Amino acid sequence: MVVRTDFSSDAAWENLRLALSSPSEDDFLPNVELVSDRRFAGMTSAEAVTLLPADHQHPILVLADATALASEEFPLLVVDLREEHGRCLRVVASELWGIENNLSISNMDFREFAAAVDADGVHRGF
Repeated sequence: MVVRTDFSSDAAWENLRLALSSPSEDDFLPNVELVSDRRFAGMTSAEAVTLLPADHQHPILVLADATALASEEFPLLVVDLREEHGRCLRVVASELWGIENNLSISNMDFREFAAAVDADGVHRGF
């Protein structure tokens, strides 16, 4: 899930939706459900994780927070739900597919993506 926690700009949210539905150069897309519900406004990653159903199987939760929606790159907050539960990293929207696709099939580990962030703490691909 990509959960919207910032509601300051509907235009930014729409631009993020478009970015996430645009295939990569190799025609990959993240398999995500977009959630825009004001009940999640201002929610932190720790708070959001507590709201997941007990049978939630996906290895990550993604937040579209104020930081993500304030940038043209949309550096989304990705929360690890499998290896180091609650560990976070940021990834630009155009590279979310790599994290989501690879973690979903256990092809890579969260720590591999966390080790490949730029100096500003954002993963922009390998």
